[in-house]
Amino acid sequence: MKDLLVNMKFAWKFAKKHRTKLILYGLLNFIGVIISIIIPILSVNIIVGITANKFKQVLFISIIILGVELLRNTNRYFMRYFSQTIYRETFTDIQSALGSEILKIENKCIDSNNSGVFIQRLTNDTSKIADIFNVLNMYLTNIIANIGIFAAVFIINRLAFLYLIIMVLCIYFIERKRVIFLNQRDKEYRKSHEQVSGFIGELVRGIRDIKMLNAEESFMKETRRKVENLNKQRYAMSQTDRNYGYISECLREFFATGMIFLLVFLIMKNTLTIASALVIHNYMGRVTSIVNYLSLFMEKVKDFNLSSSRIFSILDSREFPKEEFGTRHLDKVEGNFEFKNVSFSYEKGKKVLDNISFQVNANETVAFVGKSGAGKTTIFNLLCKMYNVDRGEITIDGIDIRELDKNSIRGNITVISQNPYIFNLSIKDNLKLVKQDVTDIEIKEACKTACLDDFIKTLPDGYDTIVGEGGITLSGGQRQRLAIARALVQKTEIILFDEATSALDNETQASIQTAIENMKRNYTILIIAHRLSTVISSDRILYLDKGKIEAEGTHEQLLKSNSSYRHLYETEMNK
Repeated sequence: MKDLLVNMKFAWKFAKKHRTKLILYGLLNFIGVIISIIIPILSVNIIVGITANKFKQVLFISIIILGVELLRNTNRYFMRYFSQTIYRETFTDIQSALGSEILKIENKCIDSNNSGVFIQRLTNDTSKIADIFNVLNMYLTNIIANIGIFAAVFIINRLAFLYLIIMVLCIYFIERKRVIFLNQRDKEYRKSHEQVSGFIGELVRGIRDIKMLNAEESFMKETRRKVENLNKQRYAMSQTDRNYGYISECLREFFATGMIFLLVFLIMKNTLTIASALVIHNYMGRVTSIVNYLSLFMEKVKDFNLSSSRIFSILDSREFPKEEFGTRHLDKVEGNFEFKNVSFSYEKGKKVLDNISFQVNANETVAFVGKSGAGKTTIFNLLCKMYNVDRGEITIDGIDIRELDKNSIRGNITVISQNPYIFNLSIKDNLKLVKQDVTDIEIKEACKTACLDDFIKTLPDGYDTIVGEGGITLSGGQRQRLAIARALVQKTEIILFDEATSALDNETQASIQTAIENMKRNYTILIIAHRLSTVISSDRILYLDKGKIEAEGTHEQLLKSNSSYRHLYETEMNK
């Protein structure tokens, strides 16, 4: 009960702005319950009227029942309206809040979890939390209102009342045991569901590679294995539910038959009239419905508490720690930054960067080269504070990035990777994602600088062309140039190119190289490249090896002074 109150307090933060609708929904629920109590009484009077040949009374009561039923239908209509409205708006608020928190999670934590962990909590768990107020309103209202039936039966006959109490308690204990058992199984099931969701997400995202590798069969075997395991868990839960349901239903039938025997016995003993017996028998269904509502209520509370604990694990930062930023804000940076004795490792004991130091001046173009795993991309990740350094200091315009707020860092740096993600939107909307108030003129200028405008003019819908998920309708070079245009729209002072041309043909590479040349002297540009031909015009080149800076200088200086760089260049030229 304590967990329920704590979780309800959390959920109320999102639902309290709908308190008027919740009150109206509760009132309509109560009216619906009262109608449900009145209908059996009127139905009994019809039966009594027919047996007593009071046909006018029967017709009159039938008209009343019609009016009451029409009222119930109208009541249900508005109940559904308020229920759906409250759920939709609360669900949107909770999902948005959780999505925002997921985006704050440290990258190390994201790296160690599959996407299914976040997808399931963002969809299924938030849904269960958003629905709790409608559930509480409906079930509790019905339970409380139906308690009045016990009072009515108590007044009519105390022995029948005692019998109903015993019946309700017996069924309740069985239902309670069922819910507790399912709660334990549900925790394991949801974890398995997260793993399956994550794997299927990877399957869909990697479908083109799977086809190219002719690996459909092996992937489907793995998918089937994971899904079968999940379905076994679901089946085990369903089996438990069926077993307890069977026992509960049989018990209800035994008690129903027992009630008929009891009513007949009381009538024969002249302690109960036939009309009163009919009223009690008609109320029998309403009494068992109390147990149904109570059982469903317990199940919903179980789901709610479990979902809340899973969402709290994201919100409270213990299981999923959040990124931390400083409070110092810079509206616009000049573009100077420095690494001072920086060391970093993704895994403990395996250094990726080992005590490196270097400085980059504003509007300078600096390239990083070296073998794979030398730490080049890690430098970019640390500069964007995607990870925290193990030791040392990184400064932007002389200020330690640990002191700066998020916008001061990421609002002034753009990374263009080898495979930039392009969203399934129009070209224009992809650019507006990074700057909502960007004008059409700014978009066009950015695309011209990125050597993309001429291509866009050839498209039937121009800038309104939808590019498909991941930009699938664009070539690799076009995606790169769109990513460059996106960086230009963002107007950050520091632009990082991470292997931006490594997988492109020479002609496309030349276009992107032209785009980079157009940007020089106006931005601080950092380039990671395997193709040295793309960086030989850089102001400086840093050669990295095993997490250390082995050499630094211009292309010509490194060819003369560093054998490793010279070997790398000659190898490329001889290809």
